[in-house]
Amino acid sequence: MSGRLQGLVSVVTGGASGIGAATVRRFVAEGAKVVICDIQDAPGEALAAELGPHAVFRHTNVALENDVAAAIGTAVDTWGRLDVLFNNAGFGGASGPLDETSSDEYDTTMDVLLKSVFFGIKHASPIMKQQRSGSIISTASMCSFTAGVGNHLYSVAKAGVVMLTKTAALELAEWGIRVNAVCPGYIATPLAGGVRLAADGEEKTQARVEKSRQRTAAKQPLARTGEAEDVAALALFFASSDSEWITGTAQMVDGGIMAGTPWREQPFYITQHRPMDGR
Repeated sequence: MSGRLQGLVSVVTGGASGIGAATVRRFVAEGAKVVICDIQDAPGEALAAELGPHAVFRHTNVALENDVAAAIGTAVDTWGRLDVLFNNAGFGGASGPLDETSSDEYDTTMDVLLKSVFFGIKHASPIMKQQRSGSIISTASMCSFTAGVGNHLYSVAKAGVVMLTKTAALELAEWGIRVNAVCPGYIATPLAGGVRLAADGEEKTQARVEKSRQRTAAKQPLARTGEAEDVAALALFFASSDSEWITGTAQMVDGGIMAGTPWREQPFYITQHRPMDGR
């Protein structure tokens, strides 16, 4: 690795599995120190042990402001600063018709997917303002931009993450702080498979992830399912100085699915590629 994050201190929520774990590994490989935040204690602690002194685990329920504040405080207490915050924790949220969705389900979905991002920005920004530098990254979704892909409230919350990214970027730019969002498409992770490592075990989790991978591979113009490492690579770009003049963006990482129907599935494809008679 090139050491693009050498000496930087980061906090990654939802860091015990999926996109979060891939990002934690990539950040550490590039020289960063990382606080891994998650409600999944066993995989979080195992990941921290695997990565050694450059990573620590803290149990964090991102729906609780005190937990988020404490996680950010852990970075400062342990390493003296905070350079990167990746608001990545998430889940599928409430499902089903709107008239069957309870207010408690609504609150829980918004707390985890949107309010948690607000908490992260709220508690990271004072530290970064003092440093007059920093990068805040949040996981939005292709569901931020199109309906009918995700559940009602998941889509609404992820759209909110994009707008919060833009408004926060304008405020915090005055202190040299960048705020951007990554917008995954179909990614082969435990979340996509509808399972959690702690709840279902490694074998069941991997089986569901593989099923998701096979089901979605053909949907993208780039005909493979996205992997957690694809999103981690984009998070690394936003965390590093390579993105020092980029803020307020919501960047797709979706294999091209938001661009439109894959060329190979369009009705005129066969006609255009049919060999001409006599040649």
